[in-house]
Amino acid sequence: MKFFKRFFNFFDNSFLEKKYASLYSNKEIDWIRVVPFILLHVSCLFVFVVGFSSFALVLTFILFATRMFAITGFYHRYFSHKTYRTSRVAQCVFAIIGATAVQRGPLWWAAHHRGHHMHSDTSNDKHSPNMHGFFWSHMGWFLSKANFVTNTHFVRELIKFPELRIIDRFDLLMPATLLFSLFFLGQWMDQYYPEFHTNGYQLVIWGFSISTVILYHATFLVNSVAHQWGKKRYHTKDASRNNFIVALITFGEGWHNNHHHFPGSARQGFYWWEIDLTYYGLKVLSMLGIIWDIRTVSPAIRESKKIASQIQIYK
Repeated sequence: MKFFKRFFNFFDNSFLEKKYASLYSNKEIDWIRVVPFILLHVSCLFVFVVGFSSFALVLTFILFATRMFAITGFYHRYFSHKTYRTSRVAQCVFAIIGATAVQRGPLWWAAHHRGHHMHSDTSNDKHSPNMHGFFWSHMGWFLSKANFVTNTHFVRELIKFPELRIIDRFDLLMPATLLFSLFFLGQWMDQYYPEFHTNGYQLVIWGFSISTVILYHATFLVNSVAHQWGKKRYHTKDASRNNFIVALITFGEGWHNNHHHFPGSARQGFYWWEIDLTYYGLKVLSMLGIIWDIRTVSPAIRESKKIASQIQIYK
């Protein structure tokens, strides 16, 4: 009975939220959650066992791109910054797709990100590489016990939606559903379409493990690299940088100094030559009528507070 209770509590975030609510140290690691994080990385080595297929490779790219867009376009630019409007149904769908990225639920993600903007690159910024070091900024901070807790004060307008609270509370169910769906898809294809040379185990390793690990570290670069290396165009109170490479990998999130200059813009590549794939995707959703009232930066704000020299700044 205790085993089933612990198993259920693993999927129910409210259990650990209550347990860790009174913690003050932000750097006490939750080793129970570190183990699955490590195992996910180790599972990628099974690629040498399950082999390769073109179908698995294409599916890996599709799942990476879809979930990256869900993080950047939904979790970040919608739930965190409300840079456009949408329907309640679409909002729920956005939250479900975003949760498959295994980066917690929309309330947790938005609350931490809003806290980041409020305290950016100060001692209260939970993932500043300048305050806490590169490794902690990249992937240590979200494995701590205190940072598991959602500060609902930052997302008061979102917690009024019960469906978002449920998704946030049981966010692990979404990636678990994706994982099992990939397995059954692979097994079905192995039986009925053997010419694709794939199976359930192969799709789980490629489509879930490898795709998720790449997605993880690409996303984490915004916290670690984009606050240390790159070009600083605007005078901001933080160390945010514009980094072209990070922008390409993360569909536009690497224009981070732009973003910290004006977080309310759905377009983070402020100029035509700054590639912002997420914004292009949002424009498509707008043309389809799924979202509307997209906010962008005005020319006056875009041209304000620029650093005269705009030299390349590296640490």
